[in-house]
Amino acid sequence: MGKYTRKIICTAAIIGFALGALTPALAFTGEGCAEGACSDCHSLSRQEASQLLKGMVQTVKSVEFSEVPGLWVAHVVDREREGLVYIDFSKKYVISGQVLHIANRENVTKAKMREFVRVDPTVIPLSDALLIGRKDAEKKVIVFTDPQCPYCKKLHSELKKVVQKDGNIAFFIKLFPLISIHPDSARISKSIVCSKSIKMLEDSFADKPVPDPVCETDIVEKNRALAKALGIRSTPTMVLPDGRVAAGAMGADEIIKMIYEKK
Repeated sequence: MGKYTRKIICTAAIIGFALGALTPALAFTGEGCAEGACSDCHSLSRQEASQLLKGMVQTVKSVEFSEVPGLWVAHVVDREREGLVYIDFSKKYVISGQVLHIANRENVTKAKMREFVRVDPTVIPLSDALLIGRKDAEKKVIVFTDPQCPYCKKLHSELKKVVQKDGNIAFFIKLFPLISIHPDSARISKSIVCSKSIKMLEDSFADKPVPDPVCETDIVEKNRALAKALGIRSTPTMVLPDGRVAAGAMGADEIIKMIYEKK
């Protein structure tokens, strides 16, 4: 099959995908791009993507073929926040949102974002962190949490399940209050830092009263400044041993899989 013929088939499949028609879309599983390399028919440079997305995002950091047939995935920055958008092979449509894999329900967009966004875990001080698990565990995960965040509460219970299943993993909890959402979180965070009390954090998650701080400390403010410098703006957010960043609550088994997967 010649290059020109493959290009026609690829284009036909894209049209079918855009219209949501099942039969033409199956061309991706037989002839066309799925048979060889889509780069034989299609290309999109970062510079070209920047022109296509001009006025929509500030910066295009990279572009590559998406695992979703007929799409590129672009790593972009807008208003100092990083994210992903998808561009179709016709270069006429941009898709913004979460892509889910039907078979295993994996959030493809979040998984890809973890590959793109990395920080250096060694720049994060752990002297103020609360510990779940063994201090000498090989796999050290840093967790930025807000003591009044319901999603942090959900993740916290899953972290405890993780260390029960795998003693080779430990979590270091950094207090990161989102004061614009939870005004009292700063006071509670300071109390927890002063007392270095995991129980106090769990009391806050359980909506129990937390006493005022028993010391003067600027650690919470430093945590907030560090999170901003690292591009962390939501809770809960985990920094994995290899520097990948995972935001949001998830189950224990998913966390373990994510920690050990090779990227």
